[in-house]
Amino acid sequence: MRFLLRPGWLAFMAVVIAFVVACYTLLAPWQFGREHQRDAQQQAIDLANSTPPVPFPQLVTAGAIDPASEWRQVTVTGRYLPESEALVRLRFIDGAPASEVLTPVRLDDGRIVAVDRGSVAMDDGQAIPTFAAAPTGPVTLTGRLRVNETDTSGRPPLTTDGHRQIYAADSRELATAAGLTGVVQGYVMLAAGQPGVLTPIPVSPPTSAAPFTNGSYALQWLTFGAIALIALGYFIRLEILQRRGRRERKASLRDALAGRDVDPPVSGNAP
Repeated sequence: MRFLLRPGWLAFMAVVIAFVVACYTLLAPWQFGREHQRDAQQQAIDLANSTPPVPFPQLVTAGAIDPASEWRQVTVTGRYLPESEALVRLRFIDGAPASEVLTPVRLDDGRIVAVDRGSVAMDDGQAIPTFAAAPTGPVTLTGRLRVNETDTSGRPPLTTDGHRQIYAADSRELATAAGLTGVVQGYVMLAAGQPGVLTPIPVSPPTSAAPFTNGSYALQWLTFGAIALIALGYFIRLEILQRRGRRERKASLRDALAGRDVDPPVSGNAP
């Protein structure tokens, strides 16, 4: 088994072992975690669906939306601030490129909350189309609490065709782009039929999603790890058999060259 110490075999075994470790400690747990997260999110949505809307200040008493309250239905009373509006770039709604319209609302208590008015389809995937402006005057809106997204790339806001644009549904990014203060962290996603709503954002995850989808992916990674170990054992055994066969052939050749008789194989049909 000294052949296992050769550089080629050491590299091969290292790759296989690293893959197995990744399957069992990273990839499978990651998918199990996503399954748990999706189940928890769906339970929160189901609970929110069965709970009537409550006034925004009743659930959000400080400067940020509590993640435990995400998806709850609330009513918001105040005035839109259309001059501080921003579009969330690079979204895909029903498989088509779109932008979401994030418009702040000044509440009666003076705080400002970002409201996702819905999506607008992008012309040719790039140009910003004309869409309805937010109404003026006092409004009462019904929507769902959402926590901020995060643009992991850290891209700065930009202005195109007279529209502020950001890369995540993030009230902090909206506040920075529009120069606002006192903005609540998190936002409200408008329901259909509300003043100023565009194309409502579908509630995610969809209730029709296949159960145990991520769990099945996790089981696949566990299976791949087991197959890799079995394959490694198979290749080692195959190498051992090949080396044993080469040794036996060399021994037979040496005996033949030395003139030593080699007993023929014994046959059960011999007389």
